[in-house]
Amino acid sequence: MRLPALVLALTLLWPAAAMAFDVGPPVGARVPALSATTPDGKATTARQLAGKNGLVLVFVRSAKWCPYCQAQMIQLKDAQGPLAQRGYRMAALSYDAPDVLTRFAAQREIPYALLSDQGSKTIDAFKLRDPRYKPGSFAWGVPYASIFVLSPQGVVKAKLAEEDYKKRPPLEAILGAIDGLKR
Repeated sequence: MRLPALVLALTLLWPAAAMAFDVGPPVGARVPALSATTPDGKATTARQLAGKNGLVLVFVRSAKWCPYCQAQMIQLKDAQGPLAQRGYRMAALSYDAPDVLTRFAAQREIPYALLSDQGSKTIDAFKLRDPRYKPGSFAWGVPYASIFVLSPQGVVKAKLAEEDYKKRPPLEAILGAIDGLKR
């Protein structure tokens, strides 16, 4: 599918306003290395997390206090099967401490990796820190809610982002973005 057809398909699946918000590394760029850990404290890389065709990396504000992030992560529980059929795996990254992510994953039976980016190093490397929050705020360090589809080599193949943290792309939009990629 060519780029104009992909844009049309995503526009039909997801509000057009979402297409206008462009944050983070551009499509075609190699992403910075992850500076994130699994809930058990082990450092990980995008390559280690990726499936045969790549990784869907979901940046969320907080599993602890953001109801929109919590709802998104719960809704994405159903993503494992369709993503695996396409050769992808998924991980969600937030500035939350590992124990917060462990608790949330256990309570909500989240089957995919939840990554802790305490200090927001990866969030900053991706240029996703939401500037609406100032130092000292409980939300200082949160990213714009965004999703990156990455190749196994860490190249951005597609991205979905919305300036309004209350709006999140549905699973169908993520799958549509993946299905529109050249293989």
